[in-house]
Amino acid sequence: MFFSVDTMAATIIVKNLDELNAANKKAQPGDVIILQNGEWKDATIRLNCHGTKEQPVVFKAQTAGKVMITGKSQLRLGGSFIVVDGLYFTNGYAGKDPVINFRIDKDQLANNCRVTNTVINDFNNPKRMDENYWVAFYGKNNRLDHCSFKDKKNIGVLLAVILDDERSRENFHAIDHNYFGRRPALASNGGEIIRVGVSQHCQFNSNTQISNNFFEYCDGETEIVSIKSGSNTVNENIFKECQGSVVLRHGDNNLVTGNYFLGNDKAGSGGVRIINKGQKVNNNIFFKCRGIDFRSPMAIMNGIPNSPAHRYVQVTDAEIINNSFYECAPVTFCEGSDSERTLPPDNVIFSNNTFYNSKDSIIYKVYNDISGIKFGKNIVSSKIKQVVINGFEKTIIPKQKPIVTRKGAESGPPHVNIIPLFEKETYSSSGAVWFSKKEAIKEIKPLVFDCQTTDDIYKQLKREEPVIIRLTGKNYILTKPLVISKLVQFTGDKKNQVKFTTENIFSVFLIAGKGNLTLNNLTINGEATKAIHLIASDSSGSSQHYNLSVRNCNIQNLSRKNGCENLFYACKYMVADSIVFRNNSFANNDINGIMMTEEKDNKGYYNAEKINISNNHFSNQGGTLLNIYRGGNDESTMGPLLILSNNTVSGCNTVNEEALITLTGTQSSLIGRNSFINCNPGKVLLHFEDVVRAIHLFKNNTIKNSGKTIENKFVQQTNNVIQ
Repeated sequence: MFFSVDTMAATIIVKNLDELNAANKKAQPGDVIILQNGEWKDATIRLNCHGTKEQPVVFKAQTAGKVMITGKSQLRLGGSFIVVDGLYFTNGYAGKDPVINFRIDKDQLANNCRVTNTVINDFNNPKRMDENYWVAFYGKNNRLDHCSFKDKKNIGVLLAVILDDERSRENFHAIDHNYFGRRPALASNGGEIIRVGVSQHCQFNSNTQISNNFFEYCDGETEIVSIKSGSNTVNENIFKECQGSVVLRHGDNNLVTGNYFLGNDKAGSGGVRIINKGQKVNNNIFFKCRGIDFRSPMAIMNGIPNSPAHRYVQVTDAEIINNSFYECAPVTFCEGSDSERTLPPDNVIFSNNTFYNSKDSIIYKVYNDISGIKFGKNIVSSKIKQVVINGFEKTIIPKQKPIVTRKGAESGPPHVNIIPLFEKETYSSSGAVWFSKKEAIKEIKPLVFDCQTTDDIYKQLKREEPVIIRLTGKNYILTKPLVISKLVQFTGDKKNQVKFTTENIFSVFLIAGKGNLTLNNLTINGEATKAIHLIASDSSGSSQHYNLSVRNCNIQNLSRKNGCENLFYACKYMVADSIVFRNNSFANNDINGIMMTEEKDNKGYYNAEKINISNNHFSNQGGTLLNIYRGGNDESTMGPLLILSNNTVSGCNTVNEEALITLTGTQSSLIGRNSFINCNPGKVLLHFEDVVRAIHLFKNNTIKNSGKTIENKFVQQTNNVIQ
């Protein structure tokens, strides 16, 4: 223990939780408590001491990043003027509680506390639907800065500002200079990065400042930052290639200014969505943002008459000034207009905005009455073909210099040439200094094994390394599924048939979280397969995603008579990043094909983000070929995204009256250049069913002696040949 002569503050090294608790209990203003390097496992850290503004109590890692908080662990702050510096949350989870919580319990809230230079990395609850926050703000004047967050995969907002009583309102929290890294698509609502307030507290002011943060690959859902309270500022952040927007969802008088939205032509990359009263969106730059509709670079919503605060309050008294849109998809006015959302924006100023565009034919879409928007001094590239309304002026905007100076209401939004400099500056100054934002790419070559027997396969699946398994035998007798929890490829010689002989097991291949299964160049004869599914995801509901690819395979003779029901079956709550079936032949299979129908809660959940079924030949299929279900009216996600192209489907029929292909709530589909011959005649070939807006392209297909198509207003049919 060392003492400062001037302040008598102590520097104390603690090596375990008991010593830390004792130091917290005795801590005085100015004390520095150093956590010894090492693994702190299953640690609930509670800090409720009190410092002062001039002399906070500092809890600091001995070496930043070397104090690893693992297992079931969390940090709770309930004192005042506490600083926590340099912790690393990894290889664990926090259960239902936040990982970092600015309160210890309902009676002990943090005020004037700070967490800095700290990292939460892939610290997810094992089950995807077990919800929690990574950071929860309570109290007032707390700060989170220079921290890094990456790979949140379970449901729940990453960072939530809670306004549940007066002790946490008008809070003036600061969230600055942080790095918010990859968040993969959650396939449900609840995938925001930051949420300030909730619907029931949206009429209260929060005054939270969100500034100078770097958001990268944040694709959890349509709302990256969800504002549900008043008088907040979102200032000078960078949003790079994020499939979503800053959404002023509830609450009034919020300010979004000086931000960079760098879509870089990524699908779904958005900007700002505006709802409610008195919002100001000024001096932002939108660079190659390609989101549409709710994710458009700028979406000004329609409201609901007499709307309660938690629904869609009409946009009024808004200012959208001095923003620049460079090679962006169209902005939308009166977005979401429908039979319920009938109130267009009113008393809105939309002026001094710049639209440089060399490739789109339009720069805005209008879905309702825009007489309540005052347009003025907006300039548009002269190449745009759209006939623009008063308040927009076409002019020649040089590509090299389409936008003026960096920021400031008088000078306009940022110059496009400043983007690389500002991006580099914000990127380098955000996040924990010791934590690399870029993953070191480790090229681990899969080990290759010839497997003659089932025991050979089981043995190789137990390895930690990725493997390529060459099936050199002819008959594999399985008493349990082949569990895939890493990168595994099964390959063989298509000239030699392979059988999987089973007795009443769930599946031949069972994909677990982190599983990445590829079947390639195999001929599988399913006549001895008595598994319910040939391939299935497991039913654990893991928060870890999986992938499936079946390529260049011949699969035949799978039969219901043997108890086999599905080629592929997606279990509830598991999510695939991608499912690919390409260049395969499926013949004489008396079973269903690809079944993704378990998410029947009607909350917008679904099983896979991207599904690609291309260049396959399906013949004499005795069951549903494809069934995808995403129910409910939630509008917060992009998926599933389906490509069904260049397939030949012949002699395929369902057992009962169901459609051969059913798409329920699929958000985007391209069904093109397929041939359907003698498929489900007298019944339904293809059934589209949607509650929320979707995009379906159904084109260039040949349909001969096959069932009808049931479509809706979201289906665009072109060049289909029906015989």
